[in-house]
Amino acid sequence: MPIWNNYGMGRRHFMQHMATAAATLPAVNFLSHLQANAATVKANNKACILLWMSGGPPTIDIWDLKPGSKNGGEFRPIDTAAPGVQISEHMPGTAKVFKDLSIVRSMSTREADHGRGRYFMHTGYVPNPTVTHPTFGSVVSYEIGRSRTALEIPSFVSVGGGSGQAGFLGMSHAPFVVGSDGRINNAPTDDAKKRLPGRLEMLAAVESNFIKSKRGELPEAHKDVYKNAVNLMTSRQMAAFDVDKADPSFGLEAETEETKAMYNPAPGGGAAMGMRGGNGFGQSLLMARRLVQTGVPFVEVNLGGWDLHQDVFNTLSQQRLPVLDRGISGLVTDLKQRGMLDDTVIVWMGEFGRTPRINQNTGRDHWAASWSNMIGGGGLTNGQAVGATDADGVRVADNSKAYLPGDIWATVAHAMQIPLNTVHTSKRGRPMKLANGGTPIKELLG
Repeated sequence: MPIWNNYGMGRRHFMQHMATAAATLPAVNFLSHLQANAATVKANNKACILLWMSGGPPTIDIWDLKPGSKNGGEFRPIDTAAPGVQISEHMPGTAKVFKDLSIVRSMSTREADHGRGRYFMHTGYVPNPTVTHPTFGSVVSYEIGRSRTALEIPSFVSVGGGSGQAGFLGMSHAPFVVGSDGRINNAPTDDAKKRLPGRLEMLAAVESNFIKSKRGELPEAHKDVYKNAVNLMTSRQMAAFDVDKADPSFGLEAETEETKAMYNPAPGGGAAMGMRGGNGFGQSLLMARRLVQTGVPFVEVNLGGWDLHQDVFNTLSQQRLPVLDRGISGLVTDLKQRGMLDDTVIVWMGEFGRTPRINQNTGRDHWAASWSNMIGGGGLTNGQAVGATDADGVRVADNSKAYLPGDIWATVAHAMQIPLNTVHTSKRGRPMKLANGGTPIKELLG
C-alpha cells in the first residue's frame, strides 16, 4: 500500500509530480515559496539520522532506570562501554557501543499531547496557528542539501512515515517519504523513460511560456519540482533505496547477509528477520546508512508502537527493545567500520517520555516533565550521560539543567557545521532563529 503523509511529501505525492513531468502537464497546486539568503555551509559529508519513536517511549525503562524506587519497574540496569553509564538490560548490543553514544537525561517540556509534542520535538517551536515551522530535516535540506549539486535524489528522506513538514522553507525541502523496503510506488516504466527526452522538449516549451506569463518566485519553484522529479526518474543514485543493488560510483554494494543480520535480531540464532517484511526498522536503518553514503544529509527513520498505557514491560522486553537494540548497535557499528560515524549525528527521540508512576494496567502514561533523548556520533564527545532526574524520575534533578528540543537541534547544527546564528524568514516576514535559539549542550562539544 502507498504511504500517505499529512505533513511531508509522500511517495505517491512525489510520484504524481514525476508522472506529470513526463506528460508535460503543469502542476501549479504544488508550487512552493523558496527562501533566499541562507548561510553558505561547508559541510562536505555531514549528515544526521533521526530515529523517531512515535508514541512517546518510556525512557525510564530504557535510558534512565530507577532501581530501588517504587517507579523503577521490572528491568535492571546494566553497565555500558562508557564508564559509569548504565542502561536497560534489554539493550545489551547498544551497551557495547555506548562509547560512541550519549544520553541527555534531563529533557523537560510542557507538551504531553502527541501532536503538539511531535511538532515541538521536530521543530524546536511550540505549535502556532500563524506560522508553520519547518521540521529540522527540512532545515538541513535547505542549508546543506542545496549545496550538494551532485545529489540527484531528495536531500531529506523519511523512512516508514513522515513526522514533519517543510513549512515556510517550501515543498522542495519537505520529507520524501518511502516505506521500509525503499520501494516507490507508481515508478515510471522503462518504456516511459525511453520516451522522456521527447516529452521534456515539449515540457521546456510549456514551461517557458508559463514562466513568461508569471512573475515572482513561484514559477521557478514549479520548474524546480519538475527538475527534481526528472532527476529521481533517471538517477543511478536510486540504488541507495534498495539494499540488494550496487552503485560503485558511490561505493554502494549489494548488502551481504552478514550486514543485513547486523541490523536485525535473529530469533534462536537463525537467519536475520526478513529484510523484505520482517523487521522493517533494521531494513530502514540500513537504507539510511546507504542514503547518507550517497550524500543525503538528513534521514528520518520511524519506529512506532511506544504509546504504552498498558502491559509496558512485556511489550518492551518481547517486542520493542530487541528490535531497537539491534538496530542501534548495528547502525553504530556499520557507520564506524566505514569511517562515517564522526560525520553522522545519530539522534533518538519521541514526542515525550512516560510517567514514572506505573498505572493500574501495568503501563505508563504521557509525561513531558523529565525524560531522556539519546544522541551520538557526529564527532561529539560521547560516552556520557548529561543531566539527571531525581531518585524517582519525577523531575529534573536540582543540580541539572533542563534541556529543550532546540538545544538538541542546536547541538546537531554545531556538529553539522550549520552556523548557529542562522535566521530564516517566515512567509509573513518574521525572523525565525535556527532551532528557536537553542544552545548546544556544552558537555557534548568537548
